[in-house]
Amino acid sequence: MSIKSIKGMNDLLPEKIHSWQALEAIFHELFKMYDYREIRTPLVESTALFSRSIGELSDIVSKEMYTFEDRNGGFITLRPEGTASVVRAGLQHGLFHNQQRRVWYQGPMFRYERPQKGRFRQFHQVGIEAYGWSGADIEAEVLCLSNDLWGKLEIKQPTLEINNLGSVSGRTSYLQALKAYLEPHKSELDEDSQKRLDNNALRILDSKVPATCAILDSAPSILEFLDQSELARFDELQKLLTAMEIPYSVNERMVRGLDYYNNTVFEWVHSGLGAQSTVCAGGRYDHLAEHLGGKLLPAFGFAIGLERLLDIIEASGQVSDSPKPLVYFISEGSSARKQALVLARELRNAGHSVQMHCGDGSFKNQIKRADKSGAMLAVILGEDEYKKGKVAIKLLRDNNGAQRSVNMEHMVSSVAELLNQID
Repeated sequence: MSIKSIKGMNDLLPEKIHSWQALEAIFHELFKMYDYREIRTPLVESTALFSRSIGELSDIVSKEMYTFEDRNGGFITLRPEGTASVVRAGLQHGLFHNQQRRVWYQGPMFRYERPQKGRFRQFHQVGIEAYGWSGADIEAEVLCLSNDLWGKLEIKQPTLEINNLGSVSGRTSYLQALKAYLEPHKSELDEDSQKRLDNNALRILDSKVPATCAILDSAPSILEFLDQSELARFDELQKLLTAMEIPYSVNERMVRGLDYYNNTVFEWVHSGLGAQSTVCAGGRYDHLAEHLGGKLLPAFGFAIGLERLLDIIEASGQVSDSPKPLVYFISEGSSARKQALVLARELRNAGHSVQMHCGDGSFKNQIKRADKSGAMLAVILGEDEYKKGKVAIKLLRDNNGAQRSVNMEHMVSSVAELLNQID
């Protein structure tokens, strides 16, 4: 019986990994431009970290986490998201003590969900977090950063939707009003929404069931329960977005699946993803540090699902070619093979990518492999060339198959000259 990967956990094969690396390089450069610094946290954390931060009644904690009992009788969890771990690390190492921080993270996350297009049980996220700023300006900066990303990727721009969930007290009042409105319609709600009505009514706003959505059309708006300062900051954010010419719409029914959010939340939604349309999402989570034993810490950030983003990139036709070696090194005979290894190293030290032919193979067979590799040229060293202290350099993308013979000591400079001519 063959062993295969676990359902919902996919291999990233060499033919695809270059697309991931190209995307990650764009993230790294963009984050550097905004002065965000990388932080790396463990894949495994105490289960309490997520139950206290995300919320005991959230779908993630109650249904989707990979949780295990360790050998000491404690419970540990494969991280389902990155923010809680970053806050835990910041508190543990004093990163937030009298400091403001801009950080970013990337890596695999784990949720036990039904696998489908753009959603897997092991998935990958990149996220940024800004700690210590409470104003609309940091929110505008984060949204500007995400907006810049779409331009760098040269894809159809997703649509930005924003909302404001208010403070804890305002949301409590809103939940009372929402429940009062929905109770008479309870029998008309879908099954999940009926269960949520008593313990997680805010999540009903996220329902995609048509009958429930129709009922919600006349539900009270959460924006009616914001205080004046919250309304002023939300209005300031909209003015800043307008000034930066970033289109947006206010979606009063938007909620996030994590309980730690307060006030401003947002999603970038792309039409090319079907039902799973959100490619980037985030918001403000000022009280998360308090939930984990720290002090009030203004915070704002987002996470992007890389699988979904790569789906958009591929759908747009922007599939980058797999990297190819510049040089394919061919050799035949034991003495020539030994010298070829030395010369190939010299080429690499000079900055050229080289694929060395290893194993048996006639010159004809090696030339075929060199051409198939996609290399621009081949360096050939047989026993005759070795005895004369020479190598042959053959252009592989030239219709005439032009070839020249040079002394070994001139090989590096000759290869560089030919490659410059090709460019």
